[in-house]
Amino acid sequence: QVELVESGGGLVQAGGSLRLSCEASGRTFSSYAAGWFRQAPGKQRDFVAGINKSGGTTSLADSVKGRFTISRDNAKNTVYLQMNSLKPEDTGVYYCAAVVRLSQAVVTTVDGMTYWGKGTLVTVSS
Repeated sequence: QVELVESGGGLVQAGGSLRLSCEASGRTFSSYAAGWFRQAPGKQRDFVAGINKSGGTTSLADSVKGRFTISRDNAKNTVYLQMNSLKPEDTGVYYCAAVVRLSQAVVTTVDGMTYWGKGTLVTVSS
């Protein structure tokens, strides 16, 4: 069992940057693959970025490649999402998610995740 708490959301102008953090409870976070998903108003929840349990492999949605970076610090039980060159279409609630993995695979689907945070709102103004 792990509890995830996101922070770092807010209002930013287009072209700006934000850094989201996701802190996990428990002492075995290094056993979990993790990821970030976002949900715009009236739309489904979509994959944004994923990272394997060691932090050595990452995956990004095409829409954020070159602008977003995912990383993790297992000593701090924390996953980060650095978001640069933000666009209005990046607006939404950003959710952190995690799942126990025996392998070093990255998980990129909503159904593939077990644990979810409550989300943090990111609003990008034009």
